[in-house]
Amino acid sequence: MAETRRALPSVTACLVTHNRPHYVRDCLESLRRQSVGTGAFDIIVVDSCGTPSTNARLREHVEGMPNARLLRVERPGASAARNLGAEASTADFIAYIDDDGLAAGDWIEQIQRVAAEHDPWPGVIGGRVLPVWEKPLPAWWPESLRGVLSIIEWEGRGEFRTPQVPRGLEPYGVNMVVQRKPLLEMGGFADRLGRFAGLLLSDEDVQVGWKLQDLGLLAWYDSRLLVHHQIQAGRMAPEWLLNRLYWQGASTVATRRMLGDAASVWRELPRRLVVELLTAPASLLPNSSTRLLGLRWRLAYARGFTRMALAGEQRKRYLPGRVLQALLRRDAEPIIPHLDIGARAGVDAPRKRR
Repeated sequence: MAETRRALPSVTACLVTHNRPHYVRDCLESLRRQSVGTGAFDIIVVDSCGTPSTNARLREHVEGMPNARLLRVERPGASAARNLGAEASTADFIAYIDDDGLAAGDWIEQIQRVAAEHDPWPGVIGGRVLPVWEKPLPAWWPESLRGVLSIIEWEGRGEFRTPQVPRGLEPYGVNMVVQRKPLLEMGGFADRLGRFAGLLLSDEDVQVGWKLQDLGLLAWYDSRLLVHHQIQAGRMAPEWLLNRLYWQGASTVATRRMLGDAASVWRELPRRLVVELLTAPASLLPNSSTRLLGLRWRLAYARGFTRMALAGEQRKRYLPGRVLQALLRRDAEPIIPHLDIGARAGVDAPRKRR
């Protein structure tokens, strides 16, 4: 008896953008050239609070694509835009790609193939992200920090957060495929994170991946899903790297708390405070300097971590709280506002996959 072939899942490609229509044009062109043809998937472009002139240019780009439509969200942040894309789609999977991403010619084809290889379908699939440099990566850039540019170069496949993949490998929104219904059922992307209104908190894509995995769905990495990422020239500066690491430290704390793992923040806090103390003299160098960068990026990350961990604590009136407040305001780093993100683990405990 012949084996029954499983139907391929339907896919919506979704890209969100804020005032970068030139990148959207290139991204849409990569989606136009998909091996499955434009009739095999649809595209949603979400304009996140763009200017009227930007919206007009986006409309011109979208009108040239037979399977694309343009939506607009007035609430800032990538999370709100991604959630709107998921709500507007009717597909089984929504494939997120950043506006500066360029999909490989078989991206949609591989998404369908990888999803169909699993029964049940994965909750989230992450893929390979290779750089397209607008400016060469400087020699001073630490090799271990290529990932902060949303680069994933590992070839292979396996489940996230297991020995099947390299330690620390995480899904990035530039190439991230999510099963749509479970995403919406769990509330979508956290719009309390994101880069807007002076905050540069991130990791909302990582949080989605881990929440779906903790709910019992497969979180899978497969390098056959390939996106090329245009790395902006403006990021090739020490100032950008240090600022990015500061907010990454803060984002790590926020994500852990929102996943109900506040205890790990308090366990790690003493180590980050020690790192901050030992590396503090390196902060005397200007941010534009490349000297002692190995110490300074560790200091930036530790400061972001400790300030987010202690946000709200320094408001307390007992003596340690007043001391914390004085310490945290001695330097010029931005003070992170207190966010209601379960600092004392006020969320449901996650359910682990079996």
